[in-house]
Amino acid sequence: MTHQAILVLTTGGTIDKSYFDALSEYQIVESGIPALLAEARVALAHRVVEVMRKDSLELTDQDRAEIARAVREAPENRIVITHGTDTMTETAQVLAQAAPGKTICLTGALSPARFAETDAHFNLGMAFAAAQVARPGVYIAMSGEVFDGLKVRKDRAAGKFVAITQ
Repeated sequence: MTHQAILVLTTGGTIDKSYFDALSEYQIVESGIPALLAEARVALAHRVVEVMRKDSLELTDQDRAEIARAVREAPENRIVITHGTDTMTETAQVLAQAAPGKTICLTGALSPARFAETDAHFNLGMAFAAAQVARPGVYIAMSGEVFDGLKVRKDRAAGKFVAITQ
């Protein structure tokens, strides 16, 4: 298997949230993704680019166009995007149209990566693996599953993503 370099684009979301005391609200801070990859001893060539620091509920069409531009202009064909989970599927829809021929895997976390009990590490690892082996297309890696990015939804009540089976 030939291993191609992976581009990791960070956009914000819960995976990069932090809070400063019991009375403060969460804030998206400098991405911890480079540190997570270093801690995991990822040996595959990769680079990390911060596109923005936003909660996904605050993303606009212009923000999604900026993410799509970053994907389109990247020399890498295998891309992981960290993203807030609330509108991850909307961004997947945009990317499916904007970057044919590239393998893109979006991921995030239901609790911040800085928390002791978080799904961030596992989800990032799943996305990194999926980006290496999946065919061109858009995917979402969450909770131990890799979904077709165009056939998935977030089930807020269950706290997980589920496949759409229509």
